[in-house]
Amino acid sequence: MNRIDESFSRLRERKKKALITYITAGDPDLEATIRIALELEQCGADIIELGIPFSDPLADGATIQAASARALNRGTTLKGILSAVEKIRRRSEVPLVLMGYLNPILALGAERFFARAGTVGVDGVIIPDLPAGEMTTISKLACHHGVALIFLVAPNTPEERIKMIVRESRGYIYCVSVKGVTGARTKLPRTIGSMVQRVKKSSSLPVVVGFGISRPDQARWVCSPRGGGADGVVVGSALIKVIEKCQGKSSLLPSLSQFVRTLRKSLDGV
Repeated sequence: MNRIDESFSRLRERKKKALITYITAGDPDLEATIRIALELEQCGADIIELGIPFSDPLADGATIQAASARALNRGTTLKGILSAVEKIRRRSEVPLVLMGYLNPILALGAERFFARAGTVGVDGVIIPDLPAGEMTTISKLACHHGVALIFLVAPNTPEERIKMIVRESRGYIYCVSVKGVTGARTKLPRTIGSMVQRVKKSSSLPVVVGFGISRPDQARWVCSPRGGGADGVVVGSALIKVIEKCQGKSSLLPSLSQFVRTLRKSLDGV
């Protein structure tokens, strides 16, 4: 049982929902990423996803694309991100998940990446452009080094495909709320609940929903019985907008803190 499993176990005991926060590593720089991650934990984040910046982020909308560009312009590398994880781990046991595309991992070397990830304290990895069932060496390396490989389920994923994804996944199942890219949205599809329930029928893993969730009321609805009863939500673009707005200002951490606390309070009301 790694930190992700332990976190969800504690949440179930307390009848709470998971707040998973996503930030792009290296935006505005890696030292700031470390401070932000620690602040997010203090404000109620149960799991923190760190995005690996990439020049061609096919699943990401304009907000995360811009964050990736800023991070790359500051010289952020996968090696540097792993070193940042190591520094966070010295001060925190919050579950850390890296989310990024296959190319940077292969460029570093998959075996080297997973060995280092396991050593520094990465708990999970999400690779949006790696379909379940492909490149089984990646799954084997992740398992060998104690890193949960987390897969995505889309609204149009067929039943048989969901069953395969469930078999391959560890940690949690990530349900994508919309057909499209990441980004804050004013409205969420009412079909989220049926997608969550379809996945829950096939999986004993926690089911979380991401892409488009930007407000406390949206987070609460997705986790409520009426909205589908997800076990948690992922909030990313809305946080990155705060980081972008407050870059270089003393208001950065307080602004993030206030926003995350409102998300936490809303989820605790489910």
